[in-house]
Amino acid sequence: MFTKINQAQVQKIMKRMGISQTPLDAKRVIIELEDSNIIIDEPSVTKIVMQGQESFQISGETREETRQNFSDEDVKMVMEKTGASEEKVRQVLKENDGDIADAIIKLKQNNAN
Repeated sequence: MFTKINQAQVQKIMKRMGISQTPLDAKRVIIELEDSNIIIDEPSVTKIVMQGQESFQISGETREETRQNFSDEDVKMVMEKTGASEEKVRQVLKENDGDIADAIIKLKQNNAN
């Protein structure tokens, strides 16, 4: 059957091989992809250094958030339609996943108030 692995021995062997592991107190890991983000809240993260190369081992429950990309032309059009600043337009577009029509409606409502 299986024998119990002695972690101290494993660490000694890894140290002799030039491998070090350091646990990190990470709160969240975000992997940004082209049109979405993979998010791992409260992950278990270990930094591994082997032969001068750093790598990270990450585990935990993942969730994916899709992102709608919007162009500078989209921003300019919303600015023209609403009179809002570029900064405000970009903020509202991000909050609304790039939904241009929804951003225009929200910005016009904010200007009316």
